[in-house]
Amino acid sequence: MEKVYKASVTVIGGRDGHAKSSDGIFETDLRKPKEMGGQGGAPNPEQLFATAWGSCYLGALQSVANHDGVDATNANVNVHVSFNKDGKRFALSADLDVHIPDISIEEAQSLADKANAVCPYSNATKGNIEARVTAV
Repeated sequence: MEKVYKASVTVIGGRDGHAKSSDGIFETDLRKPKEMGGQGGAPNPEQLFATAWGSCYLGALQSVANHDGVDATNANVNVHVSFNKDGKRFALSADLDVHIPDISIEEAQSLADKANAVCPYSNATKGNIEARVTAV
């Protein structure tokens, strides 16, 4: 496998910490959400993961839509990443709600599934977390 790009981020302090990219472009405090007993008020890992997955997924969606002759320029995806308790362990789950204007819901679902098959984040999570992709 040929590396095209490598992102490097240093995190200190975990869920109540700080993250900074090696190039200095990205830097943020991190806070555990109130729902998990934290103070909130700053991004948390689930929000950052949802952001990364959503932006990558839309790139894949636009690529497969272009291949099929569909304009997906105005498409959007709402990514919901949940932190769940499964017995004594914790697990993530995700729902991706995909909206592609001006096409039928059936065509949108077909493109959403195709994008899910090629998106690197979708492939990285496949079989590892429960995930649902739905055209809305």
